[in-house]
Amino acid sequence: MTSDAELKELIDHARRGYKKRNFDQSIDLTIVLKDIDVKKGFSFNEVVHLPNKPTRQATVCVVASGEMGTRAKRAEADRIIEVDELDRIGTNKKEAKKLAKAYDFFVSDTSLMATVGRSLGQFLGPKGKMPTPIPYGAPIESILNRLRSSVRVRMRNQLNVSTKIGDEKMDDKQLIQNASAILSIVEKKLPQGDKNIRNAFVKFSMGNAIGLTALSSKMKSG
Repeated sequence: MTSDAELKELIDHARRGYKKRNFDQSIDLTIVLKDIDVKKGFSFNEVVHLPNKPTRQATVCVVASGEMGTRAKRAEADRIIEVDELDRIGTNKKEAKKLAKAYDFFVSDTSLMATVGRSLGQFLGPKGKMPTPIPYGAPIESILNRLRSSVRVRMRNQLNVSTKIGDEKMDDKQLIQNASAILSIVEKKLPQGDKNIRNAFVKFSMGNAIGLTALSSKMKSG
């Protein structure tokens, strides 16, 4: 597994190579894989809870009505879609695509999952964003809080995985812990664990990426 010391070096170099902008830049981790035949259908789509919450929290859309809808509203869900909205949105391709892009995560009352599938499945499915079913009486407040501190890590038809680990306001220790949590999940999903990882990159939104391979070579030559 990539060590905390290696991750710190990556983050240090990423910080040196970026210029301050008039907005808080996010920081991405990209993991490049090897020795995996994606043509055989290998893929994964995982939600990873980050140990340290980024400044920009993930957004969550809840499909629910009645008592669950009321609790979702109290929990300040980013959007609540009730039953009568589903069919209307599903028949408006432009609105449905916009909805699928606008939110990081979707959750739904278990009893509405079939309806969600019919109305929004063709728009959410390809993005790996089909809702997580929430049974009646589940603690939706804690579910939403956890998702707000999570990222989606998805691999499909390509040999790399890219996701956010935080933003420039976070300190190195927080970013290292977040990156390590993501790497740990990815390694568990790979057939040969860390042996399937070719390289890892860290970059700020407007900065240059530097990978472990290049960094190691640079350190050896130095």
